[in-house]
Amino acid sequence: MEKKLLRGNEAIAEAAIRAGCRFYAGYPITPQTELSEYLARHMQKAGGVFIQAESEISAINMVYGAAGTGVRAMTSSSSPGISLKQEAISYMAASELPALIVNVMRVGPGLGGILPSQSDYFQATKGGGHGDYRMVVLTPDSVQEMFDFTIEAFDIADKYRMPVMLLADGILGQMTEIVALRDIKPNSFEKSWATTGTGMKRRHNIINSLYIQPEESQELNLRLQMRYNIIKEKEQRYEIINPEADIMLVAFGIVARVAKQAVAELSKEGVSAGLIRPKAVWPFPETCFTRAAKAYIVAELNAGQMIEDVRLAVNGRAPVHAINRLGGNLLTVEDIKQRVIEIVGGVPSACAI
Repeated sequence: MEKKLLRGNEAIAEAAIRAGCRFYAGYPITPQTELSEYLARHMQKAGGVFIQAESEISAINMVYGAAGTGVRAMTSSSSPGISLKQEAISYMAASELPALIVNVMRVGPGLGGILPSQSDYFQATKGGGHGDYRMVVLTPDSVQEMFDFTIEAFDIADKYRMPVMLLADGILGQMTEIVALRDIKPNSFEKSWATTGTGMKRRHNIINSLYIQPEESQELNLRLQMRYNIIKEKEQRYEIINPEADIMLVAFGIVARVAKQAVAELSKEGVSAGLIRPKAVWPFPETCFTRAAKAYIVAELNAGQMIEDVRLAVNGRAPVHAINRLGGNLLTVEDIKQRVIEIVGGVPSACAI
């Protein structure tokens, strides 16, 4: 197995090529531009197509067309660019087209800034476009997972015929770590629905999201909801550290890495703390909250978004607290430790310094 030092954005791009992605369309935006640059250098050598589109809207609609032919296709952007793609993402969900959409988040609202954030959680998990649709949303916390989750994302998209989002933040996109690069044989999925030409052997395939008759529209929506319910049951992904702890932190992405260190230090100080880390924030890992802790603390780089899903999962069986940073400011180990100690009422006396 080859090991290589890669930036997070580059790890996604390399994984996409190895996973059989052969079409990419995107538009530059910080902090994900290195992903596009990597594919610009390497996609053609892999036998694929790279297009720098004239806008984010053009890019996502090109991906719509490519996905309709059955090819593995993707786009990437950062927060404002993903906002521009929302209409076409809704079209793709309704047309049941598989594709990978990468969002390396930055500060908002508006143009915001180029510093990291987690403020696109609502947009990703609740459906940023119109209509009753969902995407599976994967949330890596390392450069290795940027690579691994990209490969998984293409398989999930093909398996369920739907867009999948890889939701990372600016730190992970820019972070450089050693990555174990797996040589994989991309999984094969039946795609008789694709618009590949009839060759006079079958009727035309039609990919469409417009249903004028309410009965047809309802049939589509019910079919999608049945699929989403299956995904809720089968695709909850998570990591739990110290599952029997009194205080459970909940965090994803880069904040989860900080929280892991905080949990380790708190445990040494005699504080019963653990961590629930969603590896996917949709479907949200509700099964992690079956056993209620004494309290939960949700750590996020936003004003409080994932905390709403935590409260729904806890369902009033324990208090749910928050610790947040905004505007590109980061949570530190000490920030999280102090919040935990504040809630538990101090470090146990035997461990106090």
